[in-house]
Amino acid sequence: MTSAAPTTRLSVLDRSRTRQGEEPAQALRGTVAFAREMERLGYHRFWVSEHHGVPGVAGSAPTVLAAAVAAATSRIRVGTGGVMLPNHQPLVVAEQFGVLAALFPGRIDMGLGRSVGFTDGVRRALGREKEAADAFGAQLAELLGYFDGSQEVNRGVHARPAEGLHVPAFVLATGTGADLAAEAGLPLVIAAPRGVDRMLEAIDRYRTRFRPSAQAAEPYVVVSGTVAVADTAERARELLVPEAWSGAYSRTHGEFPPLTPAAEVRAREMTPRERAAFEQSLKGHIAGTPEQAVAELAALVERSGADEFLVTTSTYDRAELLDSYRLLAEAFGQV
Repeated sequence: MTSAAPTTRLSVLDRSRTRQGEEPAQALRGTVAFAREMERLGYHRFWVSEHHGVPGVAGSAPTVLAAAVAAATSRIRVGTGGVMLPNHQPLVVAEQFGVLAALFPGRIDMGLGRSVGFTDGVRRALGREKEAADAFGAQLAELLGYFDGSQEVNRGVHARPAEGLHVPAFVLATGTGADLAAEAGLPLVIAAPRGVDRMLEAIDRYRTRFRPSAQAAEPYVVVSGTVAVADTAERARELLVPEAWSGAYSRTHGEFPPLTPAAEVRAREMTPRERAAFEQSLKGHIAGTPEQAVAELAALVERSGADEFLVTTSTYDRAELLDSYRLLAEAFGQV
């Protein structure tokens, strides 16, 4: 364990991934059970995500799922990673988080993203177009205004029971989205889908342009990524295979499928395009023994200056997934 590790919080984002032959209900119950284990292992937050019409993801209503998670736990912070604000009216989002914060005071986080529906059909069903993401900044200001009573978009409208409650807000972003977090004076949650260097550039811009707000007096950075841990480096890398294939399949076929066992993925006859996408999906993650994983994680934290790391690992075998998070927590010194 390195000196950087104890100063950084570890948190969890679970996307309620379905497994081959599994009903969505099993994935949702699995998320709630997983949250209880993450609380026991000392993780700081447990967040759930928003996906619409995706075969491999059961989590379509994050505030509903967050309520189930919060009810099943007692200490861990619970939130969304995130609610995609362009898909919703800010008043409704404020009301939902107001209810959550009233029921579970001091434990609710409001992670917000600017993505819209994944396909044209989903966007039509949501009543949104791609351009809806362009209004994220205005929506964000309106949403926060419902909590402190300052919103003037809809004069005379009050969000109950949100008004007067403090719910920490986070902006999920890549690239230029970090600028929106800086302008709003909110904590930034960022990953490296386009490479670590571009992520670090965005973090630097965020810190430079950050404007203190009622939500945050200074910049706060949460770096998000996959961390796979096992007794051997080879086994840890195998944990990445199911999610890597699912991601590769989505890029080559336009559909994000349930997770399948690593052995089945390895046995597949892939087209050259599928193989290239699969190999690319295996890159850019932290995977190894506990000592290797913590060393890599600490190096990334040092480069980024991250205050927190949000672990987003998924794999087919739930027992192996839990072991990975357990080994990381133990190596990190939080249990």
